[in-house]
Amino acid sequence: MSGVDKVRRVDKASVFCERSTGIVRSGECGVGSDIYWMQKALTLAQSAESSDEVPVGAVLVFENRCIGEGKNQMISEKDPTAHAEIVALRMGGIVLGNYRLPGTTLYVTLEPCMMCVGATLHARIQRLVFGAWDPKRGAVESTCQLLRSPPPYHFIEYTGGILAEECGQMLKDFFRALRGKGEGIRG
Repeated sequence: MSGVDKVRRVDKASVFCERSTGIVRSGECGVGSDIYWMQKALTLAQSAESSDEVPVGAVLVFENRCIGEGKNQMISEKDPTAHAEIVALRMGGIVLGNYRLPGTTLYVTLEPCMMCVGATLHARIQRLVFGAWDPKRGAVESTCQLLRSPPPYHFIEYTGGILAEECGQMLKDFFRALRGKGEGIRG
């Protein structure tokens, strides 16, 4: 069996399920909860944007509870590794008391870069769900497909395109406003 055969690709869907709490009850998994958690990640992305950071948010879920969350903080923390995904994974490691995070799902508003995909592999997360594709730096499907080839030592199920339009529009609006001010990304 090739590495490509071992990766389970789940197609995007357009189902909306509303949840009233941060806990998704057992049996309520799948696309409905994917949308719920992606909305939480979008809220974090908005918070990053209000801090003049690139608007990306991430939520790490274990047993239907949020155990880590992050937003881009590279500029404010002066840390090139302070991507939303890394921040959420670090928090999850503290909560679980382990650098390995099996059984977790990471929700992120933008397809992760090489560094963040590498971190998810090292953390041994079970599943990755992302919103918008990143044609320039995305390392899941867009540029180098790190979860497929060469076959990695750990396999992560992934789903792309959950709330892709909302996630992508937030990024487009952010960069359009930045260009309108005559600014680029600082640093």
